[in-house]
Amino acid sequence: MIARLVLVLLITAACGSGDEEQPPIRLTVMTFNVRGAGANEGKSIDETLAVIQRFKPDIVGLQEVRREAVPCTSTCPPDGPSVASDIAKALGFYVYEQQQENEALWANAIISKFPVKRSTPNDLGVVLDAGDFEIALMNVHLTDYPYQPYQALRIPYDDAPFLYREGDLIDAAKSARGAALDLLMTDLDSVRDLDAVFITGDFNEPSHRDWTVRAVAVGRHPFVVAYPSTLRLEEAGFIDTYRHFFKDEIAAPGLTWTPTTSADDPDDHHDRIDYVFVRAADATVESSVVVGEESDDSDIGMSPWPSDHRAVVTTVILRPTSP
Repeated sequence: MIARLVLVLLITAACGSGDEEQPPIRLTVMTFNVRGAGANEGKSIDETLAVIQRFKPDIVGLQEVRREAVPCTSTCPPDGPSVASDIAKALGFYVYEQQQENEALWANAIISKFPVKRSTPNDLGVVLDAGDFEIALMNVHLTDYPYQPYQALRIPYDDAPFLYREGDLIDAAKSARGAALDLLMTDLDSVRDLDAVFITGDFNEPSHRDWTVRAVAVGRHPFVVAYPSTLRLEEAGFIDTYRHFFKDEIAAPGLTWTPTTSADDPDDHHDRIDYVFVRAADATVESSVVVGEESDDSDIGMSPWPSDHRAVVTTVILRPTSP
């Protein structure tokens, strides 16, 4: 009788295993403008590689994987070979080089623990096979000219005019990056049915969640600006993971631009322009940090720091949607 009961239990467990709920997945996603990963200075990738290895990300959106042409102005093209394959090989990752030439890319690449299933129409992203989950990563690098913080603060940048009103800055941002956002929206439409979509990138545009009334009151920014690119992504259902995790823009400014100048440099303005966004039916932002040089502006500091941008590392828990 006991043997028969054990057999029944084993058969019941085997039959019921197919009905078990799909477990959640934890993903760590990183955005990193690597500024050539040493190529601009004639150095190896070792310093850049050390940063990525420390955080053990599952997916990384890389920008500026080629060196800058010399001389480099506001219309500086990429030059030389990509370092993305070398970084991916050292990590044991898959690599996808984003090689189309359009308004949303500047020497971009995606490296991942997961194999690539396909790319999106404008080459802004890939669909990844993450086991029971099908996810996409879009990785962009938008133009830095004209740069609205400089226009607002009367910092010369080539021949960009100075602007004094919020509406004029919004119009300038739309003119500079609106076409790139249109391409992104097209590619996002091609992955609308996936379990989750991430967007990484150097947007070269601040967030509407940072240039706020409170930020103006403490003197961080000159006036309120509802910057359009981040606002457009939120309207499309995306979460700005850093600002979702750190809701207070004064206590946690998340400055990613730039570790190369001091906060009181009259020819620069420190800001948050690098992002990790996520859109999923059921996602929890477990953590999000700005990684950079050893300073108060980095949530986590490392030395030496190899880039003129700080990176953002976000960990998200994805849960399966109900059938």
